[in-house]
Amino acid sequence: MKKINIAIDGPSGVGKSTIAKNIAKNLNYLFINTGLMYRAVAYFCIQNKIDLNDERKVINNLNKIILIMHPCEEVSLNNINITSHLWKDEISIFASKIASYKKVREFCVQKQQKFAIEKGVVMEGRDIGSVVIPNAELKIFLVANLEVRTARRMIQLEERKIPYDKDNVFNNIKKRDELDKNRENDPLIKMPDAIEIDTSNISIEEVIKKILLLVDERISNE
Repeated sequence: MKKINIAIDGPSGVGKSTIAKNIAKNLNYLFINTGLMYRAVAYFCIQNKIDLNDERKVINNLNKIILIMHPCEEVSLNNINITSHLWKDEISIFASKIASYKKVREFCVQKQQKFAIEKGVVMEGRDIGSVVIPNAELKIFLVANLEVRTARRMIQLEERKIPYDKDNVFNNIKKRDELDKNRENDPLIKMPDAIEIDTSNISIEEVIKKILLLVDERISNE
């Protein structure tokens, strides 16, 4: 059976990971959460007391980082599983900060593109359709209002047993939006050939159904 590559982009809290995982499971495709790579680089810098505002220092330490992506959104950094540390709100902000650095993006994008050499990948992030796999046969751009995204992020943090403050979650998502949209290198943008889906008032199941129908259309037209 023919396979295609699927790029799912959008801001924080729109349901990218949950939707992409389910799409991949339904199709028996490979799922890649690219944001975890930037979170892992940020975590490495924090652990090694590297100033995240010093672009040169961050870049000079990239050669010390060995990242391995495992199934179920598990990540190893230099042979240590760091997954449980990557979902904290402060890591999200730091990840957006270092993701604005051109050499950091090149470091991560190079790894991400290797996953998409063979068809049958569902990749989610903020520059998948524009930079990582611009030739993806299906590009989805997810959106949702800020209040809905805040509520979803709090549920996510509760599930991972990570303490949070509602106002901080709201403000962190808002700040991350500004960083992602306004960064000089590979900002969050909706590509002309991407299909926008607003997830604010429809269920995850409905979104998945919509995307699976689009996949069928793309495959039949190949």
